[in-house]
Formats: sequence, C-alpha cells, structure tokens
Amino acid sequence: MRHWTILFRCGISRLLAQLGSVILLCLCVTQSGPSGAAAPAPAPVIILNLDGVVGPATADYVRKGLRTAAARKAPLVILRMDTPGGLDTSMRLIIRAILASPVPVASYVSPSGARAASAGTFILYASHVAAMAPGTNMGAATPVHIGGIAPARDNDQKNNPPNPMETKVVNDAAAFIRSLAELRGRNASWAEKAVREAASLPASAALSTHVIDMEARDVADLLRKLDGRIVKVSAGAVKIDVAHRTIEEIAPDWRTRLLATITDPNVALILMTLGVYGLVFEFMNPGSFLPGTLGAICLLTGLYAFAALPVNFAGVALIVLGIGLVVAEGYLFSHGVLGIGGCVAFALGAAMLIDTDTPAFRISWPLIAGLSLATATFVLLVVRTALRARKSRIVSGAEEMTGAIGVVQDWSGGKGHVFVHGERWAAAGQEAYSQGQLVRIVRIAGLTVEVTSDAAKEV
Repeated sequence: MRHWTILFRCGISRLLAQLGSVILLCLCVTQSGPSGAAAPAPAPVIILNLDGVVGPATADYVRKGLRTAAARKAPLVILRMDTPGGLDTSMRLIIRAILASPVPVASYVSPSGARAASAGTFILYASHVAAMAPGTNMGAATPVHIGGIAPARDNDQKNNPPNPMETKVVNDAAAFIRSLAELRGRNASWAEKAVREAASLPASAALSTHVIDMEARDVADLLRKLDGRIVKVSAGAVKIDVAHRTIEEIAPDWRTRLLATITDPNVALILMTLGVYGLVFEFMNPGSFLPGTLGAICLLTGLYAFAALPVNFAGVALIVLGIGLVVAEGYLFSHGVLGIGGCVAFALGAAMLIDTDTPAFRISWPLIAGLSLATATFVLLVVRTALRARKSRIVSGAEEMTGAIGVVQDWSGGKGHVFVHGERWAAAGQEAYSQGQLVRIVRIAGLTVEVTSDAAKEV
C-alpha cells in the first residue's frame, strides 16, 4: 500500500512540473511576441483625382476619400485637379470637408496643360498646401450668370449699371475666397481680383505672387518638397511625414460613377420624362406592368438626381403641366390646343429647369428640341386618331343601332320581335310585317326598337 502511495505522489509531482514548464513557456512567448513581430506598414499617401466639372458626384467622391484617409491615418491626401469649375454647392461641400479634415490636403493642379478655374481656384485656396505643375493655370473665378451675362465693369457703369443680384453674388464669392486666402496665409488681393476681374495666372506667376505654395514637376517631386513641412489642420499643427511612404490612388466606386451619370441634367430630364410617360401608359392600359415598372424606376431615379442638383421648381411645374396637357389631349379632344400648349410648357420648363451659373450643368438645347419634337409628334398622332375616329361610322352603343338592318321574327298588332346583330329585340312599328321581312331600326326607346320597312330598298 505504501508503495502505491509513493508512486502516486511521484506522478503528481512530475505532472505539476510539466504543467509549470508549459505555463512558463507561454509567458515567455507572450512577452517576446510584440518585439519579435513585424512592425505594421506605415499608412500610404492617398491620391484623389478631381477631373472634370465639380458636381454632386465629385463632392461625394472627395468627401468619402477624405474620410477614408482619416480612418487609415494617412499622412497626406493629394487632390490632383484638372477642372473648369462647377456648381457652387458642390464646391462648398468639398471645401468644408477639406477644412474639417484631420489629414493635410495638398491640392495639385496636374498634369501640364491642366487648370483649376472657377471652383477649382476656391478649392486650391482652401487646401492646406497649394501646388501646380509647370504649364498649368488657375483663376477666372468670377461667377458666370444665367445667360452668360458677366457683371458690369466699373468703367462702364454709366452705360451698363451693375445688376444688384450680380453684385450680391460677386461680393459673396469675393468675401469667401478672401477668407480662405487669409486662413492659409496666401495672396488675398489676387484672390479677390480672380473673382471680380476673372484674373488668371500660370504656375510660375502664381508661385512668385504667393498665390500657391510650390511648383512641382510630378507627384514624386511634390512629395520631396512636402516632406517635413508643418501645416495647420483642424486638430492643430501637423508635420507632414511622407518619406518612404507608398502611394495609393483611390478611384471612384460604382456609386460615385452612377451618381455622376444620373446627375447629368440631360440624363435626369430624360429619366423623368420617360418615368412620367411610362406611368401614364400604365394607367391607360392597366395590367401591362412593364411601362409602369420601368416608369416608376426612371421617375424615382430622375427625382433623386434632381434632389442633388440646383433645380428651379417653376421649371419642374411647367414640365409636369406640359405632360399633363399632352395627356389631357388624348381624353379631351381640343383640336390640338391642349397638346400644343403642353409642348410649349414642356420646352419652357426644360429650359429653366436647372438654376445654376455653370454651363456644363444646363440642359442641352438639342435635347430640349428633341423631347419637344417627340411630344409634338405624340400630340399629332392623338389629334389625327381623334379626327379619324370622329369621321368614321359608329360601331357600338345605341347610336350604332340606329339605321341597322333587322329581320322580323314575329309580328302582330303593330308589335313583334326582330333579330338584329345576333340579338332578339322587342319591336314596334306603324306597318304590318311578315316573318323574315327586312326592316330598318329608326330609334331605340328603352328595350324596344322602332322599325320601318324601307330597308328592303337599300339592301
């Protein structure tokens, strides 16, 4: 018994010793793990491309890119620009995102031949670092008014006094760009001149007049000049550390590309028109489903696009009124008056639909002409069909029965029955008729038809 007790105690001691060794080994591995593991790769420099007109899709793309850069703790965002300008609302969304960004933003007008005009000049001034490639230009930031009428010059105020609305818009833009220039410590006088006088500068002149911070041949040259530079972001002063950093370019995702397509005012107008006509055809032919389904999708997509665009609601009302008048022409025949009025209302509404000073976001005149012509063609078809129907013989109803030929089934005492259009009718007449005789229906009184015997002469 004692022998077994000794063996048991020895086994327990050996087991405890092995367990302690395993625990000690795990502790050693835990302590040495972080120092032995590979250090995480530093966050890359993010490049965003602002190429083309500044619009809702561009604003969405830049804002999402800046949020991604902040989430990944990127050391720098390079906003590579080549833009003729764009919508004021979209420009201000981008500027607000840049001002609130905890990551430094370097706007870089590139490649050679690119420009940062109008809204691009504002974005350049708002960025933490403003840079341009050789052979690029910036400026011409004067708001372009509806109809392309520029603000009156000071030396021509007697013959062409300034419009109060134009003066208000220009003063607002000048104050905005001056505030951005003062915030970034750049040339505020030239910034105001770019707005009031549509001044422009090439890259070299912009650098010498302290409008931009640097001139760089390419992205690599820009990074070399930015490394170690201290800029002030929303969270405070930050030193740009881009040495040995990789570069990652973020391309627009499918949502941004889709938004860029449908927010084209021409596409949005086509979608809304197709949507309304699709629903109208569905209501005219219930149960067909396809026009109604496609119409609802097109209409909602078009309305979503217009929600992102500066829409003039008077234009929308005129378009809806025009389509309504065209549809009413199909039900209330007015010899084309309602239809022509609908075409005119539709064309006027499309012309004033987008309330913006940016030519790229106006409705194309060829598109307006094409849609108006298609609407006019529809009206002509409706009028032609109505006129043809009015001149044709009535083929249904009580009116069609008048003048129809029937066959006498039986007759007695001025009353009997006739067979007309496969139906047996009670009949009355002033003459006596025999079975099988042809008679003509003169009129209908309730469920009784009045007949005459002059039918045989015409059959």
